[in-house]
Amino acid sequence: MKPAPFEMHLPTSVSEVVALLDEHGDLAKPIAGGQSLVPMMSLRLASFEHLIDLNGVSELNQVSVNGDSLRIGAMVRQSTAEHDPQIVKSAPLVAKAIPHIGHFQIRNRGTVGGSIAHADPSSELPAVALALDATIEAVGPNGSREIAAKDFFVSTWETSLIDGEILTGVRFPIWSGKCGFVVEEVARRHGDFALVGVAAAVQVDGSKVAKAAIALFGVGGTPVRASEAEQALIAGGTSADLDAVGNLAAMNLAPSDDVHASGEYRKAVAATIVARAIAKALKEAQS
Repeated sequence: MKPAPFEMHLPTSVSEVVALLDEHGDLAKPIAGGQSLVPMMSLRLASFEHLIDLNGVSELNQVSVNGDSLRIGAMVRQSTAEHDPQIVKSAPLVAKAIPHIGHFQIRNRGTVGGSIAHADPSSELPAVALALDATIEAVGPNGSREIAAKDFFVSTWETSLIDGEILTGVRFPIWSGKCGFVVEEVARRHGDFALVGVAAAVQVDGSKVAKAAIALFGVGGTPVRASEAEQALIAGGTSADLDAVGNLAAMNLAPSDDVHASGEYRKAVAATIVARAIAKALKEAQS
């Protein structure tokens, strides 16, 4: 099918984007890579009279390190983020998540900000943002603001962005010391959305686990932080019972059934892949 007719706008600055959104209201939609929006419009699942193309806004396409944080502009392509030396060094979990996203053609157009703003609960980058306590930068009619990742994801495809507001960048804290970063997922085929996935990070100091981060995706309406499992891992150190950590991570999940998998299956797999991911992360950190 073809999308309903629309007018394309080509702004070159964030202020122009915000002005266009303010002018056209609910009839307008920003478009980044278009890897989610274009299929939805083509199937007539979504319709907008105005599309505001972000590709000409160069200020959204920057990667920078500032002190102890890495900032990735909203329009940085996923394929760029996968190989960018600053991202690979400063936020390895981002780079490791990206090969799981679709196929290379998708990643060549898809953007980091677009994936996070789309907030698909089976998507990798929202879980990475949650696991690493990222900060979402947004600009709208009331100016700019910062949103903690834990407060950003509201429900399936729903975020705390308000009308007329766009995501302009994401800041990830830089982990130091001996660290390990792993993304594990189970999907029907490589490139499909995950049935269950986990983004995990650990920092070790000898036999101690100084820091741990575990976020699951594909198990609810938003990515889910496994805080109790993180604390159990920190308490147990590098010799912690990883099966018990995995069970703790899955204990309070309530995934729904769908045509791809049952909620019971997802919950069981979540426990297994959390244990697997933590084992790999610990091995990487210790090496």
